[in-house]
Amino acid sequence: MDPLLKPPSMATRRRLAGAALACISLFLLSRGLLWGSSSSSSSSSSLRPFSQEEEPDSLTQLAEAPQRPGSIAPAPAPSPRAADGSPSPSEGERRCNLFDGSWVYDPAGYPLYDAWDCPFLSDQVTCRRNGRPDSGYEHWSWHPTGCAAALRLGGGEMLEQCRDKRVVLVGDSLNRNMWESLACILYAAAPDRSRALADDASAVHKIFRAMDYNCTVEFYWSPFLVDLDDETRALKLDRLPATASTFAGADVLVFNTGHWWTHTGKLRAWEHLERNGKKVEMGAEEALNRALRTWTSWLDRNVDSNNTRVFFRGISPEHKSMNWCYNETTPMTREEYVQVFPKSMVSIVERNLRRPRTAVGYLNITRLSELRRDAHPSVFTAKGGKLLTPEQRRQPGSYADCSHWCLPGLPDTWNQLLFASWHWHT
Repeated sequence: MDPLLKPPSMATRRRLAGAALACISLFLLSRGLLWGSSSSSSSSSSLRPFSQEEEPDSLTQLAEAPQRPGSIAPAPAPSPRAADGSPSPSEGERRCNLFDGSWVYDPAGYPLYDAWDCPFLSDQVTCRRNGRPDSGYEHWSWHPTGCAAALRLGGGEMLEQCRDKRVVLVGDSLNRNMWESLACILYAAAPDRSRALADDASAVHKIFRAMDYNCTVEFYWSPFLVDLDDETRALKLDRLPATASTFAGADVLVFNTGHWWTHTGKLRAWEHLERNGKKVEMGAEEALNRALRTWTSWLDRNVDSNNTRVFFRGISPEHKSMNWCYNETTPMTREEYVQVFPKSMVSIVERNLRRPRTAVGYLNITRLSELRRDAHPSVFTAKGGKLLTPEQRRQPGSYADCSHWCLPGLPDTWNQLLFASWHWHT
């Protein structure tokens, strides 16, 4: 046999087999690492949080998926579900500031209801019914920066969220404005409107019920949050009114105060201030501070945070003097607005919201509402239960209402912010 063709020895064969096996192992290991890296990258990409770039940035994009009254809006992103089966917010959504954003014109999605179809609206705020010729103010959508999808709430979703719940709003006529808005949103979404009823004859207590959902929304008149004696006109800074005991156990409480503390002269509601049954002298801002301290102490003594979610709606701005609302039809820019409402009162509110042990959610609607001088009734309103006459409308300096808000309109956004905040904290 040719020596060059001599078969290899057994030892040589073993060495060659070992080398081949090592090469194959290295090859498989490298492929496994590559596959693992690719899989990890793919998984990471699919779970990325909703980003600002993904928001609709034009009316055209918004029109592709209009949110009609009562419709169920798509969730912003897949997320785990809470114990009751409702979607839980993702971590990115929890970090979103709902109150920082911009106004986007969205006629496909707003208004959420028609003023002519809602029997609960007062003449004071039904601007188009009262003759206002423009309707653009009804079509603006608030887009929180980075999470606009969080506010794509239709009346149907809000009605379902209110199932078996009691929601109570306590405060002044701006919270009554908000109650009317919420009652109309839920009423418009009710499958059987004959089963959605309201008792709104009283000025101090109003109630809406969606019977098929066991959903109740109430309003209690309490412009100072503390007790005002109607007979003596004593504002008692150390106690809440007796009605407080009737709403302490509600599922959701929404408080506000502010405007009535700024009234002077004949417009001021109180004759004197009292603490511990004795007259006291102090300025309006110090009185507001004392009243809020009483309110926060009441929360800690009477409200169970395990069963009741508490919110304070921030101060609603007026648009008078330099920011006058008369004849305005579009929102302001941030650069245009000149702040008039006392900043110190806003600071007093925010400082006191940090006091209670009871968790209080802050619906900080002040800044986003400052831009909406177009959304007030102006001269298309009622005074003393009567619509303004043509002669009175020609005197806007005396009769224009630049404090309350047209409905449908801005308070609808406040309620969407309330329900989004409530859902996130459930």
